[in-house]
Amino acid sequence: MTAPASPETTTSWPDHTQLPCSDGTFVKNSQEHPQSVLLTDSIEPVLKKRHPDGRFAIGQDTGIYWRLADRPQDGAESPDWFYVPDVPALLGGQVRRSYVMWQEWVAPLIILEFVSGDGSEERDRTPVTGKFWVYEQVIRPGFYGIYEVNPGRIEMYHHVENHFELMAANARGHFEIAPLGVELGIWQGSYLGMELPWMRWFDGQGNLLLTGHELVAQEQQRTERLVAQERQRGERMVEQERERAERLAAQLRALGVDPDKT
Repeated sequence: MTAPASPETTTSWPDHTQLPCSDGTFVKNSQEHPQSVLLTDSIEPVLKKRHPDGRFAIGQDTGIYWRLADRPQDGAESPDWFYVPDVPALLGGQVRRSYVMWQEWVAPLIILEFVSGDGSEERDRTPVTGKFWVYEQVIRPGFYGIYEVNPGRIEMYHHVENHFELMAANARGHFEIAPLGVELGIWQGSYLGMELPWMRWFDGQGNLLLTGHELVAQEQQRTERLVAQERQRGERMVEQERERAERLAAQLRALGVDPDKT
């Protein structure tokens, strides 16, 4: 295994523009891409507030290069979703083709994997080649999550003292990501026409963090409620005015005055 030792020894190593950005494999199911988009869309306001300078990166099925190998792809892992704090959104004015650890040196805070098989790949602790081992011993994200859409479950780890510790869910069944002030949990609902147990972000009180589309829909519903309330208020005022006129007419008739002739 070849790994970077210091900035001085890596100046001639390949950067993100020189390394493959794909291993040629297909996304294993049609739910994975929507799941990544759902996570990114809903967490973006939190990250923008945390990083007003815009210094953060999100990867979706993007390679993280951690060592040099004869076949470059063998020196990388491609998490389904990850977030790195305090790095520029663009690198040298370019969108990252991959995340190269000897080029930037900042570990992801969160790495999430979506299980499409039996989960053995995401839990493989084999030294050097096992995905779990690489994340735990080399890349070392603060949090590592394994999400299984069937049966709708998240297995979450926290990196503590050079190893992953299995996290316990809180009373809401969520996992607290303290540095971001958010929680990660399962939301049963429909997204892009698919009714599934989706992995979603929640705030510290357990409220669902909404996507941009959901926020627009929520605002539209609020506006429609206000319009309906104003319409009902107007209708009540008209009805009250009609009843007042009828009472006045009845009083005039009681006095022998025909209101239709006044």
